[in-house]
Amino acid sequence: MTALQVMLDASVIPVIVLNDVAHAVPMAKALVAGGIRMLEITLRTSVALDCMRAIAAEVPEAVIGAGTIRSAADAKAALAAGARFGVSPGYTTTVGKTCQDIGLPLLPGVATGSEIMIAQEDGFTELKFFPAMQAGGPNLLKAWAGPFTDIKFCPTGGVSLENAPTLLALPNVVVVGGSWLTPADVMARGEWSRITEMASEACKLAR
Repeated sequence: MTALQVMLDASVIPVIVLNDVAHAVPMAKALVAGGIRMLEITLRTSVALDCMRAIAAEVPEAVIGAGTIRSAADAKAALAAGARFGVSPGYTTTVGKTCQDIGLPLLPGVATGSEIMIAQEDGFTELKFFPAMQAGGPNLLKAWAGPFTDIKFCPTGGVSLENAPTLLALPNVVVVGGSWLTPADVMARGEWSRITEMASEACKLAR
């Protein structure tokens, strides 16, 4: 699997923060039922790796991604827990080379032209634009389309169901990342059918 294949699977990659292992499997099943298979589980909580292991064991239809990869150790731990792709909030050559060495497709995070050039120099042409809306949103992506004609982006950060269509309409945007598909309050109440509904709605976004 390549980073581009991850990006092409659906219009949205959910950015998921899990605080309870018990939520992992029903949440993953709910997203898959709604048509979303690529699941970015962020390494922001102490149970993130346990959640990945649970999903890998019980929801084979899901393709687990590890978000918030900030070090070589993060990448290796995520792969061991069942991750099949990685996403980083920024980019370093150490993280990039480690992911290449261990065979973990990576969407490196960038927010400037220089970061794009460094990531591309290391062999990455599919990149996460983060934090997208805070760093310049659609206007910056339009500006990048000139000098970086061969780069494809996944804008993440401040993305919502309302502004996703504007981003997806851009020629250099393949997919968006968003946390709106897995709200903490909805998961806390166990409203898994609501998550399936939101996933189905997200899959209808044109690109």
